[in-house]
Amino acid sequence: MGESPMPDATAESDSHTSSLIPAGTLVYDGDCGFCTATARWAQRRLSDDYRVVPSQQIDLDALGLSEEDVARSAWWIGPDGTRWDNHRSIAGALGAMGGLWPVVGRLMTWGPVNPLARGMYRLVANNRFRIRWPGATRCDRR
Repeated sequence: MGESPMPDATAESDSHTSSLIPAGTLVYDGDCGFCTATARWAQRRLSDDYRVVPSQQIDLDALGLSEEDVARSAWWIGPDGTRWDNHRSIAGALGAMGGLWPVVGRLMTWGPVNPLARGMYRLVANNRFRIRWPGATRCDRR
């Protein structure tokens, strides 16, 4: 197993995480074709110790998340129960993968790269319904 990104002021410690929701979970928008295709890519690279689940199929209250939270961003629930959103959710999932992916995840949260990664994530997330991705349907929500 890889490491999750270093916590910072945007990471939230989650006292809501239920024992029914395993830590090491990537929560994504299952209504978004781009998000679903990306989540499938992540699932193939994560060990069976981790889950990738659409927000529509998980108890958001148990995670301390709202519909607005998951409509705005993907979420990574770290092995310690800490939650990351935006680009840090992707960095957390990458950190749990094998190979060089943890290095990529750490790079996304490193000093000067951090604001660029955050901006790129917001750009993609805000326009995901416009993105055509091979094997993915377009997102219906705007």
